[in-house]
Amino acid sequence: MSTATTAPNIVFILADDLGYADLSVYGQRNYTTPHLDRLAGEGVRFTQAYANSAVCSATRLALITGRYQYLLAAGLEEPIPSNAANIGLPPEHPTLPSLLKAAGYDTALIGKWHLGRPPAFGPLHSGYDRFFGNLGGVVDYFTHKNGVGDDLAPDLYEGTVPVERTGYYTYVLADEAEKYVRERATQANPFFLSLHFTAPHWPWEGPHDEAVSRQLKDLFHYDGGTQRTYGEIVQALDAAVGQVLHALEATGQAENTIVVFTSDNGGERFSDTWPFVGQKTELLEGGLRVPTLLRWPARLQPQVQTQVTATMDWLPTLLAAAQAPVDGQYPSDGVNLLPVLQGQQPVHPRQLFWRYKSQSQRALRDGDWKYLKINEHEFLFHVVDDPRERANLRERQPEVFARLKAAWELRNQDFLEITPQTFTHGLTPDIQADRYVPSRLARHVRK
Repeated sequence: MSTATTAPNIVFILADDLGYADLSVYGQRNYTTPHLDRLAGEGVRFTQAYANSAVCSATRLALITGRYQYLLAAGLEEPIPSNAANIGLPPEHPTLPSLLKAAGYDTALIGKWHLGRPPAFGPLHSGYDRFFGNLGGVVDYFTHKNGVGDDLAPDLYEGTVPVERTGYYTYVLADEAEKYVRERATQANPFFLSLHFTAPHWPWEGPHDEAVSRQLKDLFHYDGGTQRTYGEIVQALDAAVGQVLHALEATGQAENTIVVFTSDNGGERFSDTWPFVGQKTELLEGGLRVPTLLRWPARLQPQVQTQVTATMDWLPTLLAAAQAPVDGQYPSDGVNLLPVLQGQQPVHPRQLFWRYKSQSQRALRDGDWKYLKINEHEFLFHVVDDPRERANLRERQPEVFARLKAAWELRNQDFLEITPQTFTHGLTPDIQADRYVPSRLARHVRK
């Protein structure tokens, strides 16, 4: 293993709505993801990595700021509405790209932004030198529009200029990323590339489904999709990641390039979240636990890592790897993971906080325990022994339950309040049949 002392390049790859078991290295059985599996084998595979939120833009805000999203008004939105003109990441807030840029990095975002629209907000306002991608939360894989209709223009920009491209969006982003990686190989200063795919987010269109795209009436696409199509979307994502990894290797940059791969939240509709239950928009493990991989051949040995992590940890971790200073006025709520990954510190317990407006959800992970509230129902789970969150230990462990609930209440005082105007999205009976609310059944309980 090399002991490279030069600042590493960083490629941060973010999938959209990828379930915990959607990669074969995490247990997927219906298809394979060879490139991501290889990345896992050559680096760190995390087994207890969490998203900061169960929905996209809130997690992205935590990623770019290194802080709980509830400290900023935009972080309350679940997610930021596509038509919101006055909601976004404040340009004055330091970010992972702006801090790396100050340390001499070239910075680029290729793919999804979803943290506010110009002119008030945008990637170029928040530390990125370059931007190619979509500003909103979703686009069709073929039309690159954020809706359906001939009157809509593609949500695709180069910098602030609208552009048009042809082709499957996952591959379009991969081509742009490969071009950037090859270009940077001839430059002296290191680079930070955020490669944020929209895959495998709906609509349910694989690389050969352009005809499906032409027939859509709504991008939500609740009337279509199959698990096979979903597998094709994930496999296209895997191929796109492989294309970028090959470019790093072909240009001699792989050894001292940090590659991170993760998802913005848990899976949706057709994804596999085994062994967990729940999905996107829910604070059950399936909505929060995400596949996460890290490779840095120059400094890290391959390993399976059980350390509990969250999205906000990447800012202090990557700044430490780059030997770049943090901003003391905006301290991160995350932690630097490098000492654990390098064997300098043992795996240690974490306390992580979540809330979600839909169904009045709240959750707190503390060590091996998790407190969960959905509507008026409260739970206590031992998520190491019971990762499917089936055995409510609230009555058996009243002291643990009271301690975690009190810890949630105390931490919540630090954050902005949810307002009636705050947008939220959750699962309802009209879109998913298994979310019906049956009449309460009488139960026989031993007195």
